[in-house]
Amino acid sequence: MKRPILVPVCATALLSWLLAARTASATPQPLPFTYVYETLPKGSLELEQYADYTPIRVQNTGGGSFIYGASQFQTEFEYGITDRLELGLYVTIAPTTTDQPAVLVPPLTEGTGIKERLRLRLAEEGQWPVDIGLYGELVENERELELEAKVILQRRIGDLRVVANLWAEREYENFSVHQGDWVINPTLGLTYQVTPVFHPGIEGWIRAEYPDSNPQPRPFNLGPVAYAGPTMMFDFGNFWWSTGAYFRVTDVNRPLFDSSANGGPPDAFGHVWIRMIIGLSF
Repeated sequence: MKRPILVPVCATALLSWLLAARTASATPQPLPFTYVYETLPKGSLELEQYADYTPIRVQNTGGGSFIYGASQFQTEFEYGITDRLELGLYVTIAPTTTDQPAVLVPPLTEGTGIKERLRLRLAEEGQWPVDIGLYGELVENERELELEAKVILQRRIGDLRVVANLWAEREYENFSVHQGDWVINPTLGLTYQVTPVFHPGIEGWIRAEYPDSNPQPRPFNLGPVAYAGPTMMFDFGNFWWSTGAYFRVTDVNRPLFDSSANGGPPDAFGHVWIRMIIGLSF
């Protein structure tokens, strides 16, 4: 007799928690590649889990090739130092092996390692014609040491939000100051609040890498590559879920190509890129 009663009680408790969550403090990210202007309130803590996925073609030991679902993962802990300054600490995992021996999977945009960053709001929202934030990050992974900077630009027009990140990186390969590259990775997106819970949008991003060695001919993996596609976010306050499906809009006629057949690494940018983020605040 207790089990039939338990189900509606649990469902009611879950619904009550989701409704109560609307009053919690969080900084949901409706555009998975673009940081918004808002920061956590002082003393608030948020946990975010990122997952990226793109199908690419890799070569096996027999000289043939197969489609492989390349992925990378980030776990971020955010903390509000002040109402305008936010700390972020990341752990990143980027698998580069498959279940087949001696199969090389190219690194995507992340490596396996750690990251630390600060995000600062320069004013209260709406005080300036365009809200401006600054973002600085230090990355240490198995491939390189990286310095990253962003200028965050945001403008609200009613329920519409327009956000851009002016994004650049300096990467030092193998932690050497004599070998590195510059990376630009600007993003732009629009998101609309249909209801307080549902936020659809559209977003685009570009990635281009410029090594100090300036290899010629320029490998495909150095870009520039550009993606664009729809996004959506469900925001329950202290729990939110954001995802985007992006289609490559550069080199659209290029097949899933195994450039390792020409002596180079496999392509790291497929025709479709999916990113999902889950956030939970405390």
